[in-house]
Amino acid sequence: MLNYLRALKPASMVLWCYLLWYLCTLWLYFDPTPALWLNSLGISALIGSGLLLSVGQRPSRSNVWQTLRLYLMPFGVSSFAALIKGKGFYLIVPPHLSEALLCLGSCLGFVGLTLLLQSFSPHPGSSRIAR
Repeated sequence: MLNYLRALKPASMVLWCYLLWYLCTLWLYFDPTPALWLNSLGISALIGSGLLLSVGQRPSRSNVWQTLRLYLMPFGVSSFAALIKGKGFYLIVPPHLSEALLCLGSCLGFVGLTLLLQSFSPHPGSSRIAR
């Protein structure tokens, strides 16, 4: 896991922050209504399949994570929208400061930890010469 974080690129950090924000919101506003989750699964299947067709690839072992993301993102978007509907959110920001700070803090903590780990790892192509 540490090696994964050390090699993490900025674009992937942003995707992890999306997931952390979603999970914080899910934790704070969870709704067990089956219809919400079934609708989100249905939207995910339709939109994910469309995205898969649009990128012109077939699911395979070599691109399993990309394929999974093409289905998880519409699921996350549709369930997030259903969870926050009518709750007073400002775009994606929770209405209460403590909740907003929790979501923001989870992302900043992750990015900070990742950057800290990366700062202590040697950069590719550089050699450390002991003196």
